[in-house]
Amino acid sequence: MNLTSRALTVWVCLAVMVCFPPAGRAHTLTITSNPSGATVELNGVVVGTTPYQVKYPGGYFHGTKTIYGSLLQHPVRVRVSLKGFLTKELLLTDGPMERVNTTGKVRQQYYLLKSDHFDFALEKVGETLTGAPETAVPPAVRTAARRELPVEEIVQRASPAVVLLRGAQKQGTGFLITDTGVIATNAHVVRDESRLSAVLPRGEEVPGRIVYLDADLDFALVKIEGAGMPHLVLADLSGVAAGQSVVAIGNPGGGMPNTVTKGIVSAVGPKPELGAGIWIQTDAAVNPGNSGGPLLDTAGEVIGINTARAISTQDGVPVTGIGFALSSSDMLKVLRRFYPAPTLEKLSAPTKTEEGIGSVKITSEPDGAEISVDGKFVGTTPSTLRLAAGPHEIEVKAAGRQPWRRTLEVLKDSDVTLKATLEPQK
Repeated sequence: MNLTSRALTVWVCLAVMVCFPPAGRAHTLTITSNPSGATVELNGVVVGTTPYQVKYPGGYFHGTKTIYGSLLQHPVRVRVSLKGFLTKELLLTDGPMERVNTTGKVRQQYYLLKSDHFDFALEKVGETLTGAPETAVPPAVRTAARRELPVEEIVQRASPAVVLLRGAQKQGTGFLITDTGVIATNAHVVRDESRLSAVLPRGEEVPGRIVYLDADLDFALVKIEGAGMPHLVLADLSGVAAGQSVVAIGNPGGGMPNTVTKGIVSAVGPKPELGAGIWIQTDAAVNPGNSGGPLLDTAGEVIGINTARAISTQDGVPVTGIGFALSSSDMLKVLRRFYPAPTLEKLSAPTKTEEGIGSVKITSEPDGAEISVDGKFVGTTPSTLRLAAGPHEIEVKAAGRQPWRRTLEVLKDSDVTLKATLEPQK
């Protein structure tokens, strides 16, 4: 081979390496916070504290043009929390995107990380969640019976505190719980919204920001700037019973602002398929867009957040007259973490880090396999995870290999190493 041919060969090899980086080449995802030391959760699993780093295949960041490169098959969401500060949550990925072959047929869907470094400026709770929610006197300590209000009066009192929450992707309802602009709503109404505004009953639109979000409970708090604002009183769940009248207010799609529906409480209790917490079933119409609005008793006090409407049975048979609201007791449990005021009993918020964590190092043969903990993707091998104490289902899998699964009991302050040998699929 002459000099010219050798030079051409070297040039071609360099071009291929630039355009098609090696499949095994790893990049580092870094998550930091100010202050540092915050707990990091990826897809709901505690994996460490800030500053946190994890290596991912390069294809997770920039994609791949070869059949050998690794692509991210799952969205990745991070949650950063530190006691005394507001929890931050962010979707780290764009997608799903489609990879097509030369005939235009979709071969697979994948996601891309938006960046290799995410930094979170954590805000102190007391500087953001100002004011104090009001709670009704519990039935057990009332000295006199309450007067039941006509529906017209309930609506007249409550409507000034009900707002339309509008994001870039969707919209729903919320309601003010303090005179300083703290709004309660559903997590699914505001989650992943890059821009958020609240439309007040008088038509003014003001910017809002998410200051707390609990996807498992489907509860969120949004903050707008204001003072002396109308707000609703939160009732005690002990006064709620099947058969009592209720009123729902919300902003259903296709309907007018602050639409009102009336019904009764059909049942009260847990319903795991809807999520954690205690649920109020009602026959008051709860339609898309009503989510996040208040469910009110006959005193005009909030007993729940309108959240879901059952539209069919497991067999697909349509049903009517069944809606659900997350109970006020679940709202109060969250609010007690932030508002140690006389009207709300002081309660320290237990966190996963207070329960204890253990270190789990996971490797595999071959490297680069995906790790899922309790059914949620958290990274690739090799990785060292910091998991909450207790039982966890660990799964390691790679294309063309049989999945490797183990149940692991993580002990507080433990240090465990797992190696997954992935056998070829038969």
